[in-house]
Amino acid sequence: MWLRPNRMLSRRGLVRLIVALVVLALMSAGLGVWQGNVFAPLFAVIESVAVACALSVAWRSGDRGERITLDESSLEVQSLPGRRCTRFQSYWVRVVLEPGEGRHRLLLASHGNALEIGAFLAEQERAELSKKLMVLLSAIHGQPRK
Repeated sequence: MWLRPNRMLSRRGLVRLIVALVVLALMSAGLGVWQGNVFAPLFAVIESVAVACALSVAWRSGDRGERITLDESSLEVQSLPGRRCTRFQSYWVRVVLEPGEGRHRLLLASHGNALEIGAFLAEQERAELSKKLMVLLSAIHGQPRK
């Protein structure tokens, strides 16, 4: 299973958005210069660079994700892009949806260790994921789980 945040723009769409914002800022700066503000282009360039950097950072945060692999002996969660990997014994792992600071947290817990997964998902998506994981874990061991 691959968990990824929703990303509204493709890379091409991001570039188009940044170009449109730069053009609008430079047009506004041109009007400022026409009215006598000689510093308007400088501020337009600074604003354009800051907005482009902020949008790029926000867009790159969509690269994160988690890969969940489940078999009869283990449940493995690999965090991307960091390649951090956590493994639980599939028979002992519990799926816990606990209330947190304004949102529910989806945890995998076993033998005193816990790992939050799907933090970037919407509330409803985390609830659906917890149900799906419980069903998959019970199907592997052929018994209903709580």
